[in-house]
Amino acid sequence: MDEGLLHVEDIDVGYPTAQGLRRVVDGLSLSLQAGQIGCLLGASGCGKTTVLRALAGFEPLQAGRIVLDGVCLSTAQAQQPPERRGVGMMFQDYALFPHLDVAANIGFGLRRLDKTARRARIAQMLDLVGLPDEGAAYPHELSGGQQQRIALARALAPAPKLLLLDEPFSNLDTDLRERLAAELRALLKTAGITALLVTHDQAEAFAMADVIGVMQGGRIRQWADAATLYRQPADRFVAGFIGRGSLLPATALGLPGDGDALVRPDQWLADPDGPIRAEVLSTCFRGPGQTLRLRLPGGEIIEADLPGTAITTPGKMLALRLAEHSLVRFPPEPQNSRSPRTTNHQSPINK
Repeated sequence: MDEGLLHVEDIDVGYPTAQGLRRVVDGLSLSLQAGQIGCLLGASGCGKTTVLRALAGFEPLQAGRIVLDGVCLSTAQAQQPPERRGVGMMFQDYALFPHLDVAANIGFGLRRLDKTARRARIAQMLDLVGLPDEGAAYPHELSGGQQQRIALARALAPAPKLLLLDEPFSNLDTDLRERLAAELRALLKTAGITALLVTHDQAEAFAMADVIGVMQGGRIRQWADAATLYRQPADRFVAGFIGRGSLLPATALGLPGDGDALVRPDQWLADPDGPIRAEVLSTCFRGPGQTLRLRLPGGEIIEADLPGTAITTPGKMLALRLAEHSLVRFPPEPQNSRSPRTTNHQSPINK
């Protein structure tokens, strides 16, 4: 089987404590093909940045291995130093040198090149990121988006085989993030760069990545493209983490069988003859439509995205039906608690 340009196999990473080793990354595996953009998506503390640091050579492995372009970079027994890995890293705070101009920042990792080659590579990187005339500027003279582009140019200048991006949009205004994520994706695709980013923001992950790993407790719960994560989540955690929606008892929806079904807000339809009755708790205007917060007869609280023409006021009873496409269903949860290492990869059942 083709393992791809990057192959991470069952890695463990941890930190020593007074009580012993605290495992932060637990049996994690992933692969990226050349030119592919991957993302580790998860809440703070799930281990995603630790994975990046292990790939860069800043953290040793307790188990597993990391292979890049056929070369083993890390095992529990030995690891290549960061400077010999062919891995570039764009840090969360960009880490630009304030006392150096843009050209010197980009050329910082090109000291082995002669002056002419170095100048040409800097100019090439400035053109790539769309800032050809900013070589003499200093970081404080640039906007946040421009600083991000310079940090990217510096990371790409040595032509790494793999680019790592640690929360690359966290220092930017919210309204800029998704637009800049799309721009950054276009730049990476133009350059043919293989990249892996980490983020806690789903919109950034969806805008940037070809494939996304949803992380929890140091493990990847599902590794798939955005559409698959949304439409076919592998387990209850992914179903609850990705997008908006509710896990509801099948009986509350009039469906046969035990267990729960995942219902997204856009799967609800207002229908006077619908079999499901719900009380309107609140409404929120959304331009062409509205989002309703509703209570089902069993007490479950749901959200429904409905057209703005629907007459809905708090306290009103609304008749609903489900859209005529398949729901993702999960079997009943086991009664016994699971150990921290075990993950619940129950296969969804499509109605």
